Amino acid sequence: MGDKKLEVPIMADLEAEGKKPDVLFWVGCAGSFDQRAQKVTVAFCKILNELGINFAILGKEESCTGDPARRAGNEFVFQMQAQQNIQTLNMYKVSRIVTACPHCYNILKNEYPKIGLEDCEVLHHSQYLQELMDSGKLKVQGGEFKGKTVAYHDSCYLGRANDVYEAPREVLKKLDVNLAELRDNKAKGLCCGAGGAQMFKENEPGDKRINTARTEQVLETNPSVVAANCPFCITMIQDGLKEKEKQNIMVLDLSEMIVQANKL
Repeated sequence: MGDKKLEVPIMADLEAEGKKPDVLFWVGCAGSFDQRAQKVTVAFCKILNELGINFAILGKEESCTGDPARRAGNEFVFQMQAQQNIQTLNMYKVSRIVTACPHCYNILKNEYPKIGLEDCEVLHHSQYLQELMDSGKLKVQGGEFKGKTVAYHDSCYLGRANDVYEAPREVLKKLDVNLAELRDNKAKGLCCGAGGAQMFKENEPGDKRINTARTEQVLETNPSVVAANCPFCITMIQDGLKEKEKQNIMVLDLSEMIVQANKL
């Protein structure tokens, strides 16, 4: 793919042309504004472009899902943000949403339908990537990751909250990596320390930060790479590795690994 221009269609533009995308890519606040998470957004869009997937984003019509507000206890702000998004999604008759953020995934899938979102399937991008691989549309080679030890971190909102454990692991297996399980994994996975709006508040008293504890579990596996699927988790584990002076270990999203392995 190289220098080919990234095509990211906007929902309103497609609607004006009388067209409808197969999937709406929900970018999320982190994917839009956080410098690190923007790289994941670009990587995922590269894959969609390469495969000729008919997708669109809401662009300026997308607002925060309200997840941090609800988790922090501000139900009023959550309802305002959610109703605005639900109105937009229902107006466009969106039937399929894919997002790279487990927080957005969880709230769109489980909480929005209870307050007005109409018939809409919501997928995390790891599920969608697995679907593309299983259908033969996406062919993945191990590339630079083949045989490397990759530690996989289960994010809370994808794993314990929604029981999605196998999709991300299946994607990693297709990359021919040596998959290293952390001491606390799957249903017993340890939070990175950011969930439930903890990312936006000061540390509470204690002798160790949660991301430090999780990073120590990561380092037990002696990995070359840490695979994650959540913008918050990527930040927290990167911070933990920096604290341990192990910045040589990369923390990558699954879509970034596919782009690097396939040289897209």
